[in-house]
Amino acid sequence: MNQWLALGISCWLGLPMVAFGQDAGIRSGDVEIANSRVYVFVGKTGLGHEHGAIGKLKTGTLHLSSPEPQHSLGTLVFDMASFDADGDVARKYVGLEGSTDASTRSQVNANLLGKDVLNVRAYPTATFEAKQIEKLLSISNRGLAQYKFSGQFTLHGTTRPLEFIADLEIVKGWQHLRGEFEILQSDYGIKPFSKMFGTIGVSDKIKIYGDLYVAP
Repeated sequence: MNQWLALGISCWLGLPMVAFGQDAGIRSGDVEIANSRVYVFVGKTGLGHEHGAIGKLKTGTLHLSSPEPQHSLGTLVFDMASFDADGDVARKYVGLEGSTDASTRSQVNANLLGKDVLNVRAYPTATFEAKQIEKLLSISNRGLAQYKFSGQFTLHGTTRPLEFIADLEIVKGWQHLRGEFEILQSDYGIKPFSKMFGTIGVSDKIKIYGDLYVAP
């Protein structure tokens, strides 16, 4: 990719001012960490509240180009300590309205990151290791090409197989991947938060959204 074109793309997206290639430290397939994000929707049980959280990646690579329809590629490493609940951006992304006051957010984040839920001191990262990627014939509801990802997802020290579909949009030369999947917290050894004898809590099932920029 032309160096000056890459610089223009970075400016347009608000991404770091670097060109693709070995000299710039960015290679084809590298996830652009500064602007890629993960979002989580957490439902409620009883008198609980719905939540939206946002998190970052530590590192990531994904290689979509291959002469084979299915191939092994890429690992995403999520920074679990970076997750922050109920900010306006996260809530809007997962479809929630309104804002959450600072005191409530502080309490929610303490529960989220603490030993009874994510326990980020013991499990500072989560990973997705892609084993196969297949370009689908069908297009997404946004009219974009779709890819099926199959691999291993490790969260809270537990590894389980995972499949999900993401669509791909070329945004000024960057590969913009957006996908989502659902998991049960209990499948990964996490007990969903609850209090008041279970009358206030969050659902076991959560939805995770990936919104990634990948170097072509």
